[in-house]
Amino acid sequence: MKILVTGGAGYIGAHTCKLLAARGRTPVCYDNLVYGHRYAVQWGPLEEGDLLDRSRLDEVLERHRPEAVVHFAAFTYVGESVENPGKYYRNNVVGTLNLLEAMRDRQIRRIVFSSTCATYGEPEQIPITEDHPQSPINPYGASKWMIERMLSDFEAAHGMKSAALRYFNAAGADPDAEIGEDHDPETHLIPLVLDVALGRRKEISIFGDDYDTPDGTCIRDYIHVTDLAEAHLRALDHLEKEGESLRLNLGNGQGYSVREVIEVAERVTGRSIRTRVTERRPGDPPRLVGDASRARETLGWKPDYPALETIVRHAWVWQQKRFGE
Repeated sequence: MKILVTGGAGYIGAHTCKLLAARGRTPVCYDNLVYGHRYAVQWGPLEEGDLLDRSRLDEVLERHRPEAVVHFAAFTYVGESVENPGKYYRNNVVGTLNLLEAMRDRQIRRIVFSSTCATYGEPEQIPITEDHPQSPINPYGASKWMIERMLSDFEAAHGMKSAALRYFNAAGADPDAEIGEDHDPETHLIPLVLDVALGRRKEISIFGDDYDTPDGTCIRDYIHVTDLAEAHLRALDHLEKEGESLRLNLGNGQGYSVREVIEVAERVTGRSIRTRVTERRPGDPPRLVGDASRARETLGWKPDYPALETIVRHAWVWQQKRFGE
């Protein structure tokens, strides 16, 4: 069975392609390689293309005739989305509209969508459940929320079933270190901290240490990238068994502060990590922690790698391999 994986050369997409191949599926990676990496496409064919190029998308769908789609392709930098909202609405929303219409025209009726907890906006309660109001506070989150609405409308009009997976902080790397996190620019805390341990970066900035948290730094819910990939496969299986459309959180259900992440990284690497406290970033809530009990109940999913130390260790092995240490 062929599965079209948009953004399959990216971080979470590549890990999902590896699991799809291990389960006997053929992941067809559709990626424009703006942020993805050719080396990350190891478990199926790479079709270079952009979702805004409808003729190229049609050509790939006609040739491969996938049974379903797993949709990761998106721009994801929150700050950039505020500065250049048109770029995000065009790429994320219009690109997805092209994809959904191309699927509709070929009777492809199942899609698993990479959504985000950013659709919730400022949390009104912790942990965040799927019933929390969706009030995104930046164009990136708004673009993902619009896509969720589009999925509901395409189901009503065309019978297209979907699973929108709203995840929290993706982290870690493939336990076999075949692939891992490789962003440019890198904005995620764990790889930035490990860059300091490797000597590639002088220090790590802590954006505020006066929050209402036990150590004054922000708390986030880190979820292993392989656990995220597993959830996408389980959601796909659910839809293939004629299950109802889903809107699910994916997270560990517990949070770790910035200082806790740094302390764990120092233990894992055996190296001192220099820090510098700077001003708070606008819009950073003190805590972001998700309730993923619905995913456990609906999909039978739970993280295989919940421990922060395991997440950091897998990331560290990947970083060492990547930079030849």
